[in-house]
Amino acid sequence: MLTSRQVLDAYYLEARRDLLEIAALFDRYDAAVARDGEAAADESKLVLLRRALTRLADPDPAPAGDRTSALLDLFAEI
Repeated sequence: MLTSRQVLDAYYLEARRDLLEIAALFDRYDAAVARDGEAAADESKLVLLRRALTRLADPDPAPAGDRTSALLDLFAEI
């Protein structure tokens, strides 16, 4: 079992990369909207990604430690 420090050391760079990839997706989408002059007709996937980030940012998820299940339930909405 890893300590809290070991978890951060082991997974920080991978998580940082994933968050940067999400930021890049939002940037690409915004650029496409600016270029095309309109948003996608169905932005439900974009909305779900934003909701997922909001849930991840919650320092006190309910039930505690169950962020993965919460996101799986959220993504099942599509």
